[in-house]
Amino acid sequence: MAATIHSMLNLTRDAILLHKLHTEGGSMFKARELQAFDAYMRLGGMKLAAEHLELSQPMVSRLLSSLEEKAGFELFQRKRNRLTPTVEAFSFHQSVVHYLAGLRNLEQEAKAIASGQVGHLVIAAQPVFCDTFLLDALAQFRKEHPQATVQIADVGMAEMLQMISENRCDLAFGITLNAEAFGGETLSLAHCEATCILPKGHPLENIEEIPLPRLRKEMFIDLSQGSPLRRRIDLMMETIQVNRTIAAELRTIHGIVRLVERGEGIAIIDPVAHQLLDLDRVSVHRLIPSITWDIAQFVPHGRPLSTVGQAFAAVVAEEIESLKRAGVVSETL
Repeated sequence: MAATIHSMLNLTRDAILLHKLHTEGGSMFKARELQAFDAYMRLGGMKLAAEHLELSQPMVSRLLSSLEEKAGFELFQRKRNRLTPTVEAFSFHQSVVHYLAGLRNLEQEAKAIASGQVGHLVIAAQPVFCDTFLLDALAQFRKEHPQATVQIADVGMAEMLQMISENRCDLAFGITLNAEAFGGETLSLAHCEATCILPKGHPLENIEEIPLPRLRKEMFIDLSQGSPLRRRIDLMMETIQVNRTIAAELRTIHGIVRLVERGEGIAIIDPVAHQLLDLDRVSVHRLIPSITWDIAQFVPHGRPLSTVGQAFAAVVAEEIESLKRAGVVSETL
């Protein structure tokens, strides 16, 4: 029982001491004072403590005297110019060690956050980007920031805009087709033009630019309804009075490409999806009139990107530049 009470008293005393370490009043302990005290207690002498801290011995002595005055109890007994730690000093030192360790961890954490080395990101993106350049961007980002974590939400455009408006993501990547005002900030990254892909051996294979009316009798492999690109294609086909026959609808561009390769139909796709094509099995064609949009980066209003978010955005921008150099996308207009 006595041991338990003693332990509780020690905990209470340590809590009081730690409270004083964090107090913002005039008696607040300074980190340098605590470091001088820790060095003296660990190394056992003024000279060694001064050398360790790269300070003069008089400076260390002043720091210890200042700390003792603020502590409100005797830390050292002074005999013949030598300081002998009191029982209270040893007890206090335990709290100081914990505090300084926490301070070092805090400093390391701050440096890591400032350099974008730690943090957690929630990225919302349309499926076509999750299947293509975001994979390379994520791999590069993880290589440069191994302690940071990234969650990518593979969502349709409507859900992505809702996530942005509700502050449920840090960053999002989508297209500007039908991206109405939603409470976020938009940065256009690249200009895109839809292309038509045909299975090898298709009668239209040798036509470089295909007029939309020529696709009147084709079987289409399409994105699911609700996709901005699907809506645009539907509208343009209605404008030229073409009733399309849709053989299959899929949520992801990856599945669409695979079906076209198997000869199940044709498709109108995002040029970014060219990374998924087997050019031995499909041919790629421009459309007349063209269907264009921008790849855009979206950030919620009033929620500036963290350092780690800025680092991820920078890696994505590098991937987009690679696509531009390859001729897959172009500069924004």
